[in-house]
Amino acid sequence: MMVTEILYSSKFAAELKKLPKELMLLAAKKERIFKDNPLHPSLRLHALQGKLKGLWSISITGGHRIIFEHQQNGDILFISIGKHDIYRNL
Repeated sequence: MMVTEILYSSKFAAELKKLPKELMLLAAKKERIFKDNPLHPSLRLHALQGKLKGLWSISITGGHRIIFEHQQNGDILFISIGKHDIYRNL
């Protein structure tokens, strides 16, 4: 997997702004890791199943995730960020 460009949904941007500053900084660090090496073990990258099939998740912390979707042109669209329960809100 190669990451060409990361785009951000308005939902993702709004959720990101609500996070504590320390989590925002950690999310930015994980995004840099994802751009450099999307398969880095610390990201715990995995495809989602069931009604979220087609979406992917990376870990920010043990309890926080970024949910994203591969675009046909190779870009990545970050859809949502938050606690593990964000899966229920998609």
